[in-house]
Amino acid sequence: MKFVDIAEIFVKAGRGGNGALSFRREKFVPKGGPDGADGGKGGDVIIEAVGGVVTLADFEYDKRFQAGHAGHGSGAMRTGANGEDLKIFVPCGTLIKDSDGEILADLVEPGQNFIAAHGGRGGKGNAHFATSSRRAPKFAEKGDPGEERNLILELKLIADVGLAGFPNAGKSSILAAISGAKPKIAGYPFTTLSPNLGVLAVDDAKVVIADLPGLIEGAHEGKGLGLQFLRHVERTRILLHVIDLSQADPVETFHALINEFKEYGADLASRPCIVIGNKIDIEGTQENSKLLQAEAEKISALYMAVSALTGENIPELIKNIAELVRKTPAVKLDYDPGELIELVPKKVSRRASHTPVQIIKQADGSFRVEHENFEKSVSRINFEHEDALQKFSRLLKSLSVEEALEAAGAKEGDKVYIGDIEFDFEPEIVT
Repeated sequence: MKFVDIAEIFVKAGRGGNGALSFRREKFVPKGGPDGADGGKGGDVIIEAVGGVVTLADFEYDKRFQAGHAGHGSGAMRTGANGEDLKIFVPCGTLIKDSDGEILADLVEPGQNFIAAHGGRGGKGNAHFATSSRRAPKFAEKGDPGEERNLILELKLIADVGLAGFPNAGKSSILAAISGAKPKIAGYPFTTLSPNLGVLAVDDAKVVIADLPGLIEGAHEGKGLGLQFLRHVERTRILLHVIDLSQADPVETFHALINEFKEYGADLASRPCIVIGNKIDIEGTQENSKLLQAEAEKISALYMAVSALTGENIPELIKNIAELVRKTPAVKLDYDPGELIELVPKKVSRRASHTPVQIIKQADGSFRVEHENFEKSVSRINFEHEDALQKFSRLLKSLSVEEALEAAGAKEGDKVYIGDIEFDFEPEIVT
């Protein structure tokens, strides 16, 4: 499967169902009695983390997601059915960001989920508006549209150990030797293009090891796989720096590798690590091993010379990896995934509902009325119903919209916009 760790998707929740305008036929009940029920709630779009998946490849072509619309209310107090929720499954370690790059959720454990778009509220049926003074309301509400938004999914693999090194250092061979994984291995300067995961079992403990996409100089500037590689190192507890001892100057390679981590930041250069000199089985590598060991000691790192081919010192390496993982806590994030902003609709306080409307005069001489709660209330009015205009008029009076328009210079016949509603301004004449 192709490895993909960045994806952009569009999500849209379901629309709420319309409320019903209906009257029951019953003797001695005025107008038959209102029995129009509410519409159902639209379906949510939910993103959930699952284990066993290490790529966002499913989103390379499938980028638009729509939850189910709700059913409309009907007579005899039959409420509309709720829309079906839509679940989108992603790998553990997936960050969810809005189109501006703000982190909305970080799904690190299987089963963690995030409501990416809330379904629209169902409209109220006319039975909801019946009162002692208004026994036969001839209007009902439309359902609200569902939330919609563009999202960025960014995968940062969850692993305890990250194998880091330049192409042909032998990272994949070491992964195979210590964990039994079967990554693709080549005898030429070949770089891993997607992460390979292995599990090291020691004393009933399981250590997840990631052979991360190959690194080249300048990766912190985006060269080669660049940031795609370094992103996956951020969450590993420890790093294994793998250096090919058979090359001319392994010390220079080691410095270049460490420099990439320093330039990238995220505290990678100071992450607990083991420096591994690989291919000790090749004749003439002993001197290079001594030089590399001296450099590792300068940064207080454990050094081990091994051969992934013959297995020399591999058991000792496994023991040291397990021991270092045990005493190294998980990487602390600079935020709490459980406390990230969720897209939960905020309840409107009474004070907010009485906030004055804003009147904006537009370039063409028309006027736009802006007030979030007022606009939402107007959008729910079904103007096909007989008493809808009366309800609209009451809403205008509740926030003194007419007075605000006159104060802004609106004259009779001027165009006025409230959300998607357009009408001509006709001020009430006081005699």
